[in-house]
Amino acid sequence: MAAREYGQFDGIATAVELIGERWALLIVRDLLVGPRRYSDLKLGLPKIPTNVLSARLKELQSSGIIERIPLHHGLAYRLTSFGQQLEDVVLSLGRWGFQALGEPKPGEIITPDSMAMTFRTAFQPAIARLLPATTYDAQITDFGLRLQVYSDQLEVEPFESVSKRQSEFDSPYVSFVTDTDIHKLIAGELSATNALSSRSIKILSGDQSLLQRFAQTFHLEAA
Repeated sequence: MAAREYGQFDGIATAVELIGERWALLIVRDLLVGPRRYSDLKLGLPKIPTNVLSARLKELQSSGIIERIPLHHGLAYRLTSFGQQLEDVVLSLGRWGFQALGEPKPGEIITPDSMAMTFRTAFQPAIARLLPATTYDAQITDFGLRLQVYSDQLEVEPFESVSKRQSEFDSPYVSFVTDTDIHKLIAGELSATNALSSRSIKILSGDQSLLQRFAQTFHLEAA
């Protein structure tokens, strides 16, 4: 049962009853990246109290949004087909919220799952379709994400290092290191040229001219 009822016979009211409780949408956000164990979810949401995480997971399960599945090392949570339908909702909310993102506040963090969803939110398939397939390795703070763009398709996966050379990829390749300034590049507040000259983004290997292609492929407007 939903934790809160609004007494409204309406689709929006029902949706808010199902996923409107605090932390629920962020749990859904992380599960859109892939199945996660309880410990993975807690690591990705370090400020969530354990009792709240347990309560949200039970509520999302009882609502048919998530389910528990066996893994090699214990159990994990994943979205059901009903829960997967939230992807467009979450991406649209991400685009809307990005407009008011501003500067990071003290104590605010970015995580691999939150950044993976940011890239999925910012991905411009209509633009990517017109550009050659490209692989980007983004080292952001203390984690790395590999973005593989093929026509209008995007695959995002974690990686441990940037040891691969450009010649090992079938597509053009660049690796770079950055921090929260990556959001400024995505927002168009920082051009690829200025990002490089200011050292907000540092090229580790590959073709640095591809950073401009990255800025075209991943773009969100800020207010």
